[in-house]
Amino acid sequence: MKIAINKAHFPVTVLGPGRRIGIWLQGCSIGCKDCVSQDTWARDSSKEMTVARLLSWCREVSAGQFDGITISGGEPFDQPLALKALLDGLLHWRSTAGLDVDILCYSGYPLATLQKKHTVLLEKLDALIPEPFVASRPLTQAWRGSSNQPLVLLSDRGRARMQAYVDAPITEHDKRIQTMVDGQRVWYVGIPGRGDMQALEQRCAERGLQFEHASWRS
Repeated sequence: MKIAINKAHFPVTVLGPGRRIGIWLQGCSIGCKDCVSQDTWARDSSKEMTVARLLSWCREVSAGQFDGITISGGEPFDQPLALKALLDGLLHWRSTAGLDVDILCYSGYPLATLQKKHTVLLEKLDALIPEPFVASRPLTQAWRGSSNQPLVLLSDRGRARMQAYVDAPITEHDKRIQTMVDGQRVWYVGIPGRGDMQALEQRCAERGLQFEHASWRS
């Protein structure tokens, strides 16, 4: 089974509790206005890899020392069969290795749509952050881009790990952004505040650094 991946990184510390494996799927049919990850929208067969290879990378990079996995995109539920294969592999690894790690997934689809069409997939998750990003709504809670997006806890593990974050207001700690350099590319991971990425681009331009391509503008 192949899965289209935009990027993967470890450790991610800004999209869920603790040190996490972050996996971003490639391809999104929703395309929320002002999305900061527009580089993940296009379907791109050149970014496909086998689920087995991705799982092998997860095992190698984490060495079993991590707290959870965060799956984002793109839109994970636009690849339901590949997502199922990935989740099955992660759950098998968690069970056979005796790992106490949670699985959190993002989706731009409404919760009601996911509950109707993807019940089997939801049963494999510990937590879910659904609903489309709406730039006109404020960023008020940890790990979420706009106030319409709930943190839905789907398992006992999810409730034990994340109950305190369901309604808690965002803190300065929650506003952190991770930065990674990959050759000529710079990756930013996290949930930026309104206008933060444009301000970053402007500050860099003032110092002579131009972004040839930026994922937050089309």
